[in-house]
Amino acid sequence: MHSNVLDYALTAPATLEAALHLLASEPGQHIPIAGGTELMVALGAGRLTPKSLISIQHLRELRFITVDETHIHIGSGTTFTDIRRNPDIARDLPLLIQSASWTGSIANQNRGTLGGNICNASPAADTPPALLAYNATVTLVSINGPRTLPYTDFHLGYKRTVLRSDELLHTITIPRAFTGYRQYIRKVGTRNAQAISKIALAALAQLDDNTITDIRLGAASLTDRPTRCTATERALIHQPINEATIKAARGALASETHTIDDIRSTARYRATVAGNLLEEFLRSLTV
Repeated sequence: MHSNVLDYALTAPATLEAALHLLASEPGQHIPIAGGTELMVALGAGRLTPKSLISIQHLRELRFITVDETHIHIGSGTTFTDIRRNPDIARDLPLLIQSASWTGSIANQNRGTLGGNICNASPAADTPPALLAYNATVTLVSINGPRTLPYTDFHLGYKRTVLRSDELLHTITIPRAFTGYRQYIRKVGTRNAQAISKIALAALAQLDDNTITDIRLGAASLTDRPTRCTATERALIHQPINEATIKAARGALASETHTIDDIRSTARYRATVAGNLLEEFLRSLTV
């Protein structure tokens, strides 16, 4: 059933403070909308409730990229095109550049925002694996002030997050701490572009000779939410890269894999390909 747009109201507060006051005044009655690349799909399918939208796309307080000595700070209203064109992100966070380039068409990238990709909370979203591997933090704001938490704690389950009805995601902060790390990201989908991932893996590793001294793994479509693969990381840390280690890592990944059968793929396929991607990354470290 298609929605009738005349049933919906759209408010465009002039400032971030005004938007937060509106959210707080009627908890749960409004949906923030920025790029709208996901919400418009729900609107067309008749699945968008409640029917009051708050536009935040125009708020300059949410669209920024700032860099200091230790971190890159990205506003939630920053578009994927903004990210792809930023030289600091390209230098320090190449996995985020790559994942931003996967997000729909150029038109989608011009409209869609990093905050929307996170808050939509799809387990198949493109940017979360890179953000998880990069150890990002997120700052949420309300009229009561900000709160900051590790991005690993943001997702609670399928389409569920810690974001309260009176809060907006404000900033994604990523440390500039990965110089010298080997970096890898790969997405497997039905086609090379404009496809939702069947499985995706982002990985960072630091080596001393042939031994892994640090490793970080983020995945999409592996569980009911974007996932940091901590059990697999524990199986790999301080281990040499050899056949035994690769086998143990695949086993650890399988233990924290909770894939499902759906319209895009099967659970068995996803679990197998996830192991293959992990093995591909580990073998690349010896080259």
